[in-house]
Amino acid sequence: MSQTFDCTDHEQRSRAIISAAAAVKNGGLVVLPTDTVYGLGADAFNSTAVAALLAAKGRGRDMPVPVLVGSWYTIDGLAMTVTTSMRNLVRAFWPGALSLVVRQAPSVQWDLGDARGTVMLRMPLHPVAIELLREVGPMAVSSANISGRPPAVDVGQARQQLGDLVDVYLDGGPAAEQSASTILDLTSPEPRILRAGPVSAERIAEVLGVDAESLAG
Repeated sequence: MSQTFDCTDHEQRSRAIISAAAAVKNGGLVVLPTDTVYGLGADAFNSTAVAALLAAKGRGRDMPVPVLVGSWYTIDGLAMTVTTSMRNLVRAFWPGALSLVVRQAPSVQWDLGDARGTVMLRMPLHPVAIELLREVGPMAVSSANISGRPPAVDVGQARQQLGDLVDVYLDGGPAAEQSASTILDLTSPEPRILRAGPVSAERIAEVLGVDAESLAG
């Protein structure tokens, strides 16, 4: 039976983080609020848990699961190379609605799907998500919905779709952006936007010192 916690209530929030962290560490699934949409999360380093996440969504390995982090500095251990451009983007937009696709460090042992040596990283702008991530470390997190259906922007929508496949639901109220993050691919010499979102091409181009049109996917 799933548990749901109202994280807008201070007393429940403390218990919520403890329960969610325990579920993640035990290989379970957790729905958590982020600034963009609600996420379905698992321990990024537990391949069985990640497989359960994909199964819950009805999603194949051809769509690997992104990773959320709770600190800027976590990227140093996950990315093969942290370039000046990447560092500038992180400083400008994290925590926030920009996801970065990078080459993963060879030493990282996880199975997020058929990622071909890459990983999509983001630090969300939500206190509940950050608190959980700092408790458990990097999490594999995809949008909290059945594949092909609209992403959940509140905990009720997530629960309606995922039901008791999830161990703990963290209710942080409606998602602020109610739109999936902007995805920027940094794996090639020329950065390119793979998905438009709350962070505009113009803002990214300003940080990178390039023309916004050059970022078109």
